[in-house]
Amino acid sequence: MITIDEIRLALTAVQPDFKAFEPRPSQAAVAMILADGTQGIEVCFIRRAERAGDPWSGQVAFPGGRASGADADAFAVAERETWEEIGMRLAQHHRLGPLPMRPIERNVRRDSLTLWPFVYYVGAEEQAMATVRLPHEVASVFWVPVGHLFDSNAVTEFEYPQGVSGTTFPGILFGEHVIWGLTLRVLASFAEVMQRTLPALP
Repeated sequence: MITIDEIRLALTAVQPDFKAFEPRPSQAAVAMILADGTQGIEVCFIRRAERAGDPWSGQVAFPGGRASGADADAFAVAERETWEEIGMRLAQHHRLGPLPMRPIERNVRRDSLTLWPFVYYVGAEEQAMATVRLPHEVASVFWVPVGHLFDSNAVTEFEYPQGVSGTTFPGILFGEHVIWGLTLRVLASFAEVMQRTLPALP
């Protein structure tokens, strides 16, 4: 069982170059939010709304989005977007630390994106605030026990695009949701920092 103290300690070894952040749309940040649940630590996920032109339309994701000129740093992006999307106010005392930043190249438009993932830990009061605030962007909010993410029985495959002969990707099944793609890669970074194996991406 992973503890918050273990996570906080492990994240101290991650030292991204924060000077590389620029407040522009080519930079994005997400919040991997942890809270205590009935089955141990849980992680907050959103399911993105179905939207034309959104490359992550309908996918499971972490709260987050692109930077704007008003964002002082990458933390500010994750925290602003979390408030806008699910109504949870994250503050500095909720921060556990960063995960390695990720350069991303989208296949469709070939534009590059730098992703800054951060881990947070919130109490029951903040957890209760998590709800859909922007239904045109977010379809639902749900929490998954960390243990489930590391359960080999939850490993599945996901075909994208669906309904045609697409490519098969690894994923984690939770109820009706499949965690795959970029979100799964961020979880893989978390697993690597914690020196654990994520069964979906061994």
